[in-house]
Amino acid sequence: MKILVLNSGSSSQKSALFELGPDISGDPVPPLWEGKLEWDGEQEQLAIENASGKELRQTRQTPTGQRPSSVAAMLQNLWDGPTAALKSASEIQVVGHRVVHGGSKLTAPAVIDDSVKREIADLSAIAPLHNRVALEGIELIEKLLPDTRQIAVFDTGFHRTLPLEAKVYPGPYDWYERGIRRYGFHGINHQYCAHRTAQLLKRDLSTLKIVNCHLGNGCSLAAIDGGKSVDTTMGFTPLEGLMMGTRCGSIDPGIVTYLMRVENAGYYEIDSALNRRSGLLGISGVSSDMRDVLDAIRKGNERAMLAVDIFVHRLVVEIGAMAAALSGLDALVFTAGIGENSPEVRGAACAKLAFLGVGVDDSKNSRAEPDAEISAAESKVRVLVIRAQEDWAIARECARMT
Repeated sequence: MKILVLNSGSSSQKSALFELGPDISGDPVPPLWEGKLEWDGEQEQLAIENASGKELRQTRQTPTGQRPSSVAAMLQNLWDGPTAALKSASEIQVVGHRVVHGGSKLTAPAVIDDSVKREIADLSAIAPLHNRVALEGIELIEKLLPDTRQIAVFDTGFHRTLPLEAKVYPGPYDWYERGIRRYGFHGINHQYCAHRTAQLLKRDLSTLKIVNCHLGNGCSLAAIDGGKSVDTTMGFTPLEGLMMGTRCGSIDPGIVTYLMRVENAGYYEIDSALNRRSGLLGISGVSSDMRDVLDAIRKGNERAMLAVDIFVHRLVVEIGAMAAALSGLDALVFTAGIGENSPEVRGAACAKLAFLGVGVDDSKNSRAEPDAEISAAESKVRVLVIRAQEDWAIARECARMT
């Protein structure tokens, strides 16, 4: 079965083609074809690679309002041109979509129909940067492949098991009745990493207490008990919780009311500050990319050092909170861009978690490539680095439903 996956981000569009057989219980399989578009406001960058090693890379000025046409042009390379992995588009049997917010109704992967599309659209009020572009992808596939089944897999779905005490905010109770509650995000990768941890440790997932650290441009933790999410750091929106690339994470909400009351700040100004001008970028003044910030530290930049210190501090505090929610800890997992590629962040965080029985082998940590264990011999907690495999996880969910 050939499954095309569309993973739509606010400033990127990833796509991958997988061929899956009847057994989907094993290790992840590499895609037959991968494409990625990135927009930085000025330029559009395209990168494509197929299983034969053929590549296509292009950079051009960003075409205003032309995201769907750019994505369509990228997908055309899947069945036409030097990077083609198919003879025709008709070979694609299923298209799976990552949808960030499924709300309280869409808690499991769903075949996309008009009612599912309406619910995704309604939830755009909560996740405007992500749900709208997911809908654009769905509508594009309807035009390109009108007879192909489409399936939505939701980032919030894994967190449907959050207990009431974890998902209900301590505001007026009618907030919860109106759908204002903690949903959690990055669930596709949190769920995958939990299963992968059990595989690597050769343990039954039902016996494991795991804190999974998804650290990228967006960051969140999940407390996973026996394979179920029991707490997480993101909430009603992906803004809550850890410090991120450009997002502030949790702050005193009184700051927002102060800015509105005293400085007459409006919605767009506040939203821009919280989502686009905070985090690593806001503190360092250098970049939202941890690699750039670490490089600036090596050049003596004190604000960059402060940014990393805050990032690690918030990470350690929240890992401790997740461990408390689990009443114990068997495995600590690092995943996604920073989690997989920054031994500095992993080492700094774990050094402060020795009181929980966490210890890393510095040599293993410095050269770790996913999927790997970096625990010290005396560590009571197993520490792992696991590659994020959202696209593979989505393809596997599609195969299960077909």
